[in-house]
Amino acid sequence: MDPQQTGLLAGLADPKVALAVTLIHEKPSHPWSVNSLARLRGLSRSGFAHRFSSIMGIGVIEYLQQWRMALAKDALRSGASTIGEIALQVGFQSSSAFSSAFSRIVG
Repeated sequence: MDPQQTGLLAGLADPKVALAVTLIHEKPSHPWSVNSLARLRGLSRSGFAHRFSSIMGIGVIEYLQQWRMALAKDALRSGASTIGEIALQVGFQSSSAFSSAFSRIVG
């Protein structure tokens, strides 16, 4: 892989970043933080944040938010769940918090 390449494939090729990405994908509703993911990888918060953004091309929390919104869009399209259910599935405690975040991030 080209060392200048960034994005999901580059992140999955890096063992320190790959576990964080995998955990975010497996448990999107978990209250992840940069600090909690860094501790799981044995890195400092700042070291992990820098490594993640350098490799992924996006910050940890921004990636988490984008992943959650991608899941939410799919769930909204399917129409099988209520907004409140979707909010909980993607890590929000209320449908109003989810609606605000969705409008801000997705538009």
